[in-house]
Amino acid sequence: MRPLVVTTFVTLDGVMQAPGGPQEDTDGGFAHGGWLVPHFDDALGTQLDEWFRPAEDFLLGRRTYEIFASHWPHATGDDPVTVGLQTKTKHVASRTLTSLDWDTARLVEGDVVEAVRALKAADGGELQVHGSHGLVQTLLAADLVDELRLVVFPVVVGPGKRLFGDGAVPRTWRLQSCTPSSTGALMCSYRFAGELETGAMGLDTE
Repeated sequence: MRPLVVTTFVTLDGVMQAPGGPQEDTDGGFAHGGWLVPHFDDALGTQLDEWFRPAEDFLLGRRTYEIFASHWPHATGDDPVTVGLQTKTKHVASRTLTSLDWDTARLVEGDVVEAVRALKAADGGELQVHGSHGLVQTLLAADLVDELRLVVFPVVVGPGKRLFGDGAVPRTWRLQSCTPSSTGALMCSYRFAGELETGAMGLDTE
């Protein structure tokens, strides 16, 4: 079985909507698209290269696929992000798309949870999810995510699509690494650790 890894950008208040530009995702009247752009630096670029390198293939939601398909087939460069997205298979989960123009993309057929379980059951490298808010919610609810790679940016945007929303399942995640960028973004990796454990704080009376 191979790992499923989610990589996404989030604000301090947990929003992952439209990090890359004003028109990326305006659902709900979201007016703060592009909030990561002033905080991107070389350290983040290097970390993304390292995170993309072990990908064998990708799993994307419809909106993220369309954003990627409009840019990456035309990009130049030999970095792991460009090469990975241009050459490796993209499995696309969508309720509305019936065909895909990108020749390295494949529609996920049938129930997405069962399809992802089958993809994970195969041997090989990482199955990586990038962005894809709705898909990530489904995968988290089904306990299919093995690792979260989060870049937490020092901004608060208010209402928006959150990584963990009202329907989040209580779980525990174990920090594997966390490094700051020059702009104050935190590049962190968390591994799934199982059920939520609780306790009680109290005064030591002895």
